[in-house]
Amino acid sequence: MRVAVVGGGPGGLFFATLIRRADPTIEITVFERNRADDTFGFGVVFSDHALAGIHEADPVLREALTKYGRHWDEIEIRIKGERIRCPGNGMAAIVRRTLLSLMQAQARDAGAGLRFSTEVTLDELDGYDLVVAADGAGSKILERLDRDGRADLGEQVETATAKFIWFGTDYLFDGLTFVHERGPDGAFAVHGYPISEDVSTFIVETDEATWRRAGLAGFDVTRPAGVSDLVSKDYLENLFAEQIDGRRLLGNNSRWGSFRTRRTLRWQTLTPRPVALLGDAVHTAHFSVGSGTKMAMEDAMALSRALAEHPGDLGGALAAYEAAAQPSVRKIQGSARPSLAWWEHFGQYHDAFEPWQFAYHFLSRSITDARLAARAPDFVGATHRAWVSAHGAEPLETPFTADGWSAPARLVEVGFAADGSPARVHGSPAGLPLSPSPLSAPWGAVITAPESEAELPRVYERLAGLATSGGPVLVAVHGGTPLTRTLVCERARMIEGLPALLVEPEIDRDRALTAVLSGRTDLVGGR
Repeated sequence: MRVAVVGGGPGGLFFATLIRRADPTIEITVFERNRADDTFGFGVVFSDHALAGIHEADPVLREALTKYGRHWDEIEIRIKGERIRCPGNGMAAIVRRTLLSLMQAQARDAGAGLRFSTEVTLDELDGYDLVVAADGAGSKILERLDRDGRADLGEQVETATAKFIWFGTDYLFDGLTFVHERGPDGAFAVHGYPISEDVSTFIVETDEATWRRAGLAGFDVTRPAGVSDLVSKDYLENLFAEQIDGRRLLGNNSRWGSFRTRRTLRWQTLTPRPVALLGDAVHTAHFSVGSGTKMAMEDAMALSRALAEHPGDLGGALAAYEAAAQPSVRKIQGSARPSLAWWEHFGQYHDAFEPWQFAYHFLSRSITDARLAARAPDFVGATHRAWVSAHGAEPLETPFTADGWSAPARLVEVGFAADGSPARVHGSPAGLPLSPSPLSAPWGAVITAPESEAELPRVYERLAGLATSGGPVLVAVHGGTPLTRTLVCERARMIEGLPALLVEPEIDRDRALTAVLSGRTDLVGGR
């Protein structure tokens, strides 16, 4: 069997190594369009949990991280002059070029052929029994299959509204550090983490309006790969000078972009010829969850295992690969979407919250209070104490009052109409009627959250209208998805100044506690 791997990143190299070890009779060639020592970006980061699974297949990554990488347990959040730390987040990082060099040597030792500075197309690989597309987010193989039309992979791409740029710095962070600064043009944030003894990764995000106000939209993105945006480098060095002790930012193809989340229904095809796709070529998840390289390497493990377990049955092997690898990726993408949404709105949170609540809001964007407490009990305990100090009771036991209507606690019972819409909130002195149309005061406005984030502007317009009318005591948000319900609640209370009631299909006390303590909503209600 002859296999061609297009793309010499961690996923492609790992697959080449594993399949040669599983079946040395397989002839495998890796084609990489860049030189062996070329690499864009700076570091690769892994959670301890991710490393455990990869280590079972091959110890090279853990050995590389032990010898050349950096490990940490705490996340640090810097905001408004405070530094808040949260332990229980074991991670490790390594310079990408170092990792690739070690993985190249390992693939050669396993008997794989490596051809650098060689760009190939699908049509040029007719002599191979299988083509593995590991050629990244701009996959030429995927583009070719899309043009052909017969593969029908079911690709969907969503482009984020936030802007990001990837630098390095000679300032050494202690571990994963999130730095937030509001400058004269708006809010910027940094994901920083050490990758060696003298370099840290330094990723900056901001919203598009801030990016334009700062004059950072002028870089010519058609310039050759490798050329960095020096205007942005200078601007950000000045903005974050105190946070990095006046150290330099380091460019490496550093230019602004908008993250593109790719979801693909099918990761393999036999038509027009056998192709398996892995890593960013077929799926992406926002870098804030630190899973891109992990997912590519886990895809490589699943594909090599499926081929080894289905000798002589390529169709069965590719189907088995897809079935084995997709569930984990779908789960990661599910948790990455709320994380990405957080980065699209962090300027709003920066202005709305005290540092303790901002940090909790950030760290609970994909997990609940109980799960976070199991990981970092002291951090969660301090957050609860800060709430009690501010409000006099634990979050769900804190009374709520607005315009003459009150509820004895933040978890409330909601009555529903025959059509399933919320109709009344139990409270005092009497239940609060809920309606999509104005009632005699006091009343609560019912808002149906959309199924898609693309429809949020329409709902936001309605919220703005309610705010200017001086009408409802609160806004009861139901329907939609968990993310859109939350975003509508946040918009109501943080932007329009309207108290929010998050109406859930089923009450989960842990999720309700997280929503209130984080400031995502004022009240949580249901049956």
